[in-house]
Amino acid sequence: MPDSADPLPPLRDVIARYDLAAKKSLGQNFLLDLNLTRKIARAAGANDGGTFYEVGPGPGGLTRALLAEGASRVIAVERDERCLPALEDIARAYPGRLDILNEDALAIDESTLFTGPVRIAANLPYNIGSSLLVNWLAEDGWPPFWLSMTLMFQREVAERLVAQPGTKAYGRLSVLTQWRSKAKILFDVGPKAFTPPPKVTSAVVRIDPLPEPVAPARLCDLEKVTAAAFGQRRKMLRQSLKTLDADAEGLIAAAGLDPTLRAERLSVAAFAALARAFRERCENR
Repeated sequence: MPDSADPLPPLRDVIARYDLAAKKSLGQNFLLDLNLTRKIARAAGANDGGTFYEVGPGPGGLTRALLAEGASRVIAVERDERCLPALEDIARAYPGRLDILNEDALAIDESTLFTGPVRIAANLPYNIGSSLLVNWLAEDGWPPFWLSMTLMFQREVAERLVAQPGTKAYGRLSVLTQWRSKAKILFDVGPKAFTPPPKVTSAVVRIDPLPEPVAPARLCDLEKVTAAAFGQRRKMLRQSLKTLDADAEGLIAAAGLDPTLRAERLSVAAFAALARAFRERCENR
């Protein structure tokens, strides 16, 4: 059950006590509004209990909210050693419910962290947010180790996750996300909610895994065809895919697609068809 109140001091006081000026090199923008962090925690499902995985907690605004809203356990990975004392204060306030790992989230072996289902909730560092997302979407097995992801991104990135074919925001990240999951923008967060305030609006996105991919394909092949197609997105497929296969028109024909289309017009299922055709041609060479 959720705690009636957060027992810890205001985050501004915590930041002042430990001299936690946000580092631009680490992509840090601290979220200080505890009402907002609790809204994010509820959107992530913390009031249902369970284990949560948080990357880049900083001074612990969202960490506190997850625990106060009812998360049974939070595993928090924080690279910045300066933030550890603030996180340790939270661990003492919620005994046995917070595990703190001082590691680089991009290098950690997440398979060793969890023994059961986990939900990911994080105000991701801006400089590694997309890389972390792709890593989580690139699980070899499916369904993945995570039950859901509730993540903060720059609004521009969030729009790319949910973009549909034929729109300017539709691209490689859209395809990789929507091939295996369903993404939805929940709400925007203005710059003033952060310290320091970023120059852009942010958005909270909820991502839920699909039981199986939209269409059959190998992830590595899908990554290659989307990289080639969107690498020259203004060109027709018969041109852009030449970086992938010298006989681009043959590849496109094998996938049953129109060679005069541009990448932004292809559905996720069409990209999966291209990936299958690419795999078949590679194996037959």
